[in-house]
Amino acid sequence: MSLDLLSAFLIGLAGAVHCIGMCGGIAGAFSFAIPKDKAPLPFHLSYNFGRIFSYTIAGAIAGYLGSVADARISTQIPVLNILSAVFLLLMGLFIGQWWMGLSMLEKAGGRLWKRLSPIGKHLIPFKNPLYSFAYGGIWGWLPCGLVYSALVWSMSAGNALNGASVMFMFGLGTFPALLSAGIGSQTLKPILQKNIVRQITSFSLIFIALYLLFNILTSNN
Repeated sequence: MSLDLLSAFLIGLAGAVHCIGMCGGIAGAFSFAIPKDKAPLPFHLSYNFGRIFSYTIAGAIAGYLGSVADARISTQIPVLNILSAVFLLLMGLFIGQWWMGLSMLEKAGGRLWKRLSPIGKHLIPFKNPLYSFAYGGIWGWLPCGLVYSALVWSMSAGNALNGASVMFMFGLGTFPALLSAGIGSQTLKPILQKNIVRQITSFSLIFIALYLLFNILTSNN
């Protein structure tokens, strides 16, 4: 697994507590939209697959736009790579709760979210798991500073496929906690909320970011 993909997974895993705060209530509440005569697990799984699918599509778009921008920037300085490393550093600080400035990014997606969120109401109650998949696909665009930061980071992936891979791994990292929240399990949440777990992951991301910045800057001297 490449360093980018591992970092993306760690960001999703470490940010799971933040994700539970943003989406956990939604994942738990939509249990009421599941038919009482149906097993709930397939609906919760399809919801999360839909959410991760949205992240992957957004990552592909970001990766493509990043490759276009990189081709047009007439400089030997890898601007997007530097930007991605800086955002990785900021995400480490955000997850460690030392700097919460990334929450300001959530305001940027407000307009798009106002157009998408009403669509989800037409999918409830769920007739089958495809409905919850579509519902998850819509809620994958919920304004979230952590997701938007990961998207900015995925712009430097080089192309659409790599950008999609980064966001897929990010979504995969959020999967265990949000699935647990959806089915009412409290097993993972106390573990992820432990300060030592948060700090270790934050320091890991900061170390990776500084390592990437060092390599970028030294290779261009």
